[in-house]
Amino acid sequence: MTTEIPPTVANPWVLRLHAVLGGVVITVGFWLMWGELLPGLAAIIALSVAAFLTWRGTTLGRVWGWATLLLGLESLTWSILTMVRVRMDTGEPTDQQMGDMLTAILFGVPSAIFWLSFSYGIFNRVWRQETESRPLPAQGSDGREQKKHRKKKRRFR
Repeated sequence: MTTEIPPTVANPWVLRLHAVLGGVVITVGFWLMWGELLPGLAAIIALSVAAFLTWRGTTLGRVWGWATLLLGLESLTWSILTMVRVRMDTGEPTDQQMGDMLTAILFGVPSAIFWLSFSYGIFNRVWRQETESRPLPAQGSDGREQKKHRKKKRRFR
């Protein structure tokens, strides 16, 4: 006896739950990157991100695609702002500032690349699934697929 699992797209509460979880993940990432975060600001960030993910996420793949894209942009922004802040503070950075820059380069940039690549993979998978589920193009009366007229390329001599 097999039971079918209902699709998650049909249940909007599952999408909302995942949007809230994505908001929490991004808020925790923001807190870890910046070191300190006021509770009120954390709540505003979490609710804003959850609202955005609910708005843009029509499927679970889209919700987590957007969440990982935001994580990647968050990591990249932290790396860039850390380096700019050190450069603008003093002409000659201290050892502590050089350590902060090294941390931003060694951890922030690879993390950003990972999350942005992961997001691209999720969006690519979602796009592929959506294009596979679309109906086939209309067929002509003789059973062959109708082709759109294409302009011929001109060859210049």
